[in-house]
Amino acid sequence: QVHLVESGGGLVQAGGSLRLSCAASGRSSSRNTMGWFRQAPGKEREFVAAIGWGSSWSGYQDSVKDRFTISRDNAENTVYLQMNSLKPEDTAVYYCSASTRYIRATKSREYDYWGQGTQVTVSS
Repeated sequence: QVHLVESGGGLVQAGGSLRLSCAASGRSSSRNTMGWFRQAPGKEREFVAAIGWGSSWSGYQDSVKDRFTISRDNAENTVYLQMNSLKPEDTAVYYCSASTRYIRATKSREYDYWGQGTQVTVSS
């Protein structure tokens, strides 16, 4: 089992920044590929970013490239999502996820564990 707890969400004006954190505990936390997904009201959950266990690989959704940065601290079993230049369309519940089976995981079905989510609201 892997337990994930997100934090750092909130309300921010367009153009502002937030940093989300995800604390992981349990099964081989530092060996898992970690990802961030988001779900806006009335929409399906979508991939945002992911990072491999050794940080040698990271992937992003096109709409967040150059604005968001994913990173991880394996010593602290924590994954971060730095979000800059936020836009109203970034408003969603953001979920942290862990994949024990895939190295370059970008699809929700490739992830085994999920956090409870943290709300990000960007006002215009």
